Amino acid sequence: MKILITGSNGQLGRELTRQYSSDKSVELILTDVNNLDITDYDSVQKMVSEKRPDIIINCAAHTAVDKCETDVHNAYRINTIGPKNLAEAAYSIGAEIVQISTDYVFDGQVNKPLTEFDTPNPQTVYGASKLQGEELVKTLNPKHYIVRTAWLYGDGNNFVKTMINLSKTHDTIKVVNDQFGTPTSTVDLAAVIIKLVREKNYGLFHCTCKGKCSWYDFAKKIFELKNIDINVVPCTTDEFPRPAKRPKYSVLENYMLELTTGDITRPWEEAVEEYLKNM
Repeated sequence: MKILITGSNGQLGRELTRQYSSDKSVELILTDVNNLDITDYDSVQKMVSEKRPDIIINCAAHTAVDKCETDVHNAYRINTIGPKNLAEAAYSIGAEIVQISTDYVFDGQVNKPLTEFDTPNPQTVYGASKLQGEELVKTLNPKHYIVRTAWLYGDGNNFVKTMINLSKTHDTIKVVNDQFGTPTSTVDLAAVIIKLVREKNYGLFHCTCKGKCSWYDFAKKIFELKNIDINVVPCTTDEFPRPAKRPKYSVLENYMLELTTGDITRPWEEAVEEYLKNM
């Protein structure tokens, strides 16, 4: 089985590569922006027609949420047109496509865990461009897996590493305490993607670790597990204005996973403890 991974140098791409590397039945085709521009239709078609993968896993995205608000053109090129090109190319050779999406497709105003049946209402360019990417993948290739995740951390730049780095230069830090979600390890997300693909379980899925917390709770847990003595002060979103509006409540429920294939993700506290031990 041939699997083409775009954005292979990102956090999720690296973890998928690691988990697939032990499977001798899988041949990985690793691409990133340096050797495949997913926004270039001809380049995508050429790569896919030459390599003929069975599955394309699209981990490439414009994830700089604040920058997307002003870099609108590139946000839609990468988050919407890129998935469109990949879905079309995959369909042309009968291949499957995995599209990674986000909690930002929701407005964050409903104070309950969100399922795949809740209506998206993005409030940012990032969220809107990712939602349009979802829609085009669904329309253009019936053999699709769309996987929404949130608060992702793994091998790369992320909130966990930011907090630890800040603790080296600060005695006190302020962290937002009125935005709620679920920290999610790339280890868990990659395992779910591999399971979905193995079982050919097409459709739309939410995939985060289990439970919920605020960014403040998350930071406190990181410092507790690392035995770092630092004063963490809760603050409001209004105290930290950002160009892109953050969802107040974006806890995703892995409802379709539970119904169809079984939810193999761990409680977020357990996953981040393992991550910190292996740093």
